[in-house]
Amino acid sequence: MNLKITGLNFDVTEAIKARVTEKLERIARHTDGMISATITLSVEKVQSKAAAQVHLAGKDFHVEASENGDNMYAAIDNMADKLDRALLQYKEKAQNR
Repeated sequence: MNLKITGLNFDVTEAIKARVTEKLERIARHTDGMISATITLSVEKVQSKAAAQVHLAGKDFHVEASENGDNMYAAIDNMADKLDRALLQYKEKAQNR
């Protein structure tokens, strides 16, 4: 899987990279072929924001999720949960066809 993590207005630490990688590995078990994921993390005045774009193999299918949080770790966790739900819904729809 090709993973790109970008930080806007702050430096992405190794701990944050590890957290994102851990969350995406959990999500990747639901899919057969996750080709790439682009994660954009940003800090605005009061909030932290995490946004993800995931591309799956075989289908021209992209999933996007973004979430705000009081801190970066909360935003990453919420974004990963939202992404997980979207991929599970896609998988259920694909199986019903």
